[in-house]
Amino acid sequence: MSSMARTLPAEVVCVWEGGLFKTERVNGFFDAFKHVARAEGVRGLWKGAGTTLVIGVPSSSAYILTYDHLLNVMLPPLIPSQTMVPLFAGVIARSAITSIMSPLELLRTNLQSTPLSADNPHTVRSVLNSFRTLVQQQGFTSLWRGLGPTLWRDVPFSGFYWASYETWKRNFGKYGYSGAWVAFLSGAISGTSAALITSPFDVLKTRRQALIMSSSNHHVTRTLPLLVQLIRAEGTSALFTGLTPRIAKIAPACGIMIACFEGVGKFLTKPS
Repeated sequence: MSSMARTLPAEVVCVWEGGLFKTERVNGFFDAFKHVARAEGVRGLWKGAGTTLVIGVPSSSAYILTYDHLLNVMLPPLIPSQTMVPLFAGVIARSAITSIMSPLELLRTNLQSTPLSADNPHTVRSVLNSFRTLVQQQGFTSLWRGLGPTLWRDVPFSGFYWASYETWKRNFGKYGYSGAWVAFLSGAISGTSAALITSPFDVLKTRRQALIMSSSNHHVTRTLPLLVQLIRAEGTSALFTGLTPRIAKIAPACGIMIACFEGVGKFLTKPS
């Protein structure tokens, strides 16, 4: 939301209060956090969480299982480098899963960026109607619009993250450290670094998908023109808008995810 708020002429946050969609001036992420919590309640900060879980659980499961199979079975005979194997495994796994899940990611962005109302109740029927209207107006391929910048964000992120994670875990192992806490630290550090590097692509992806789902047809939505317009209008700092909440989410999420995977994996494969 902070990325989309920057499309307006002032630094504001969009809130849904008293039946009206309002914009309020804010001073950074934490001030925006307070404005949303005051106007929509604490629950407003979890808008779209149900959809995120419905999308995220199967997507993440398929992604990490694909990565694990590539890492341990398919790629080692083809690539001798210990660093390059996780990098390519991450790139291939993320490219495949992101392409398949792109329409659902568009759905999640739409739900999180539009207010709940009587005309837009965020039910299954309203969501399907939104998709139907989008397909009728812009064609079936419009469901994959935004895939380009999403791949530009997720594929480098995944490659860098897994190469960094395996390196950190291997280095910890040299000193005799292992276990879930090592996985957590390695994942959190790698996720933070990858988020910093790929932040511009995240901003472009979010803005493009938000513009596609809007009712106006007068916005620039192609990736390169949007990038040029963004830099001209707001400067290069706009490419790092929302970096603080992104890192605040990604660092613990990456740490928890990989710590659970490593812990559960060892438990399930432990000989009885």
